[in-house]
Amino acid sequence: MTSKKKVKAKKLTIGLPFNLGSLELENDEAQQRAAWSLYVELSTRIAVQPLEEGEGILREALTSLYNVFGITRQILREAGPEIAQGSQSFGAIAIDVLNKGLRPFLVKWHPLLKSYEEQKPSDKTTLDHERGWEREKELRQELNKVREQMNIYVTALAKIAGIE
Repeated sequence: MTSKKKVKAKKLTIGLPFNLGSLELENDEAQQRAAWSLYVELSTRIAVQPLEEGEGILREALTSLYNVFGITRQILREAGPEIAQGSQSFGAIAIDVLNKGLRPFLVKWHPLLKSYEEQKPSDKTTLDHERGWEREKELRQELNKVREQMNIYVTALAKIAGIE
């Protein structure tokens, strides 16, 4: 028979990404579990892994970031409203990261890349076509800035989840 270790409420101060400031929260088991779920999802995605010049496909990186919306929504729904009590709660911050952090980046770059992708000749690979785009380097630079911010978020999630 295994017993679950009860999480004692503990006040945490955590730095947040995307200029969202910091979070002071009284951590509890519900927030810890939700943070763990999101931590696992984000720390294993291309969204937080470096994409060096000449590596990977930009569309895959944007899709990975876009998928963070669905994953976050699912985790928040499953965790319930108790993790979203006020602006200093895990739920509120998770929503702010999506709406104030990721959304502006994706709203800018998704249509620009899509428009360029639609011009791809049939005899060219996706990778070769992307590398010929005059905005590829700019997108990679902005993607790396977003990735840095997502790493700050992953660190915050780890702290909320109780990972040392």
